[in-house]
Amino acid sequence: MQARAGVTKLVPVGVALFGIGLLAVVAIFVLFATGRTELPVWLNATAGLCLPVGLALGVIGVIRDARRARRR
Repeated sequence: MQARAGVTKLVPVGVALFGIGLLAVVAIFVLFATGRTELPVWLNATAGLCLPVGLALGVIGVIRDARRARRR
């Protein structure tokens, strides 16, 4: 697959971070379902930071790509 010229890398990075955040949320639910009550701080921080940061980067990347395509 060829990359288009001038496309930002924000969208793939945002999708990757969002996916990592979703995996962390799933891990938290599974751990709670199995009876664990004290979860590692890094797991909660990953879920709490990767989801909104990934979503924001993805949205910003899509907006920037759309504006760039509109100018052409």
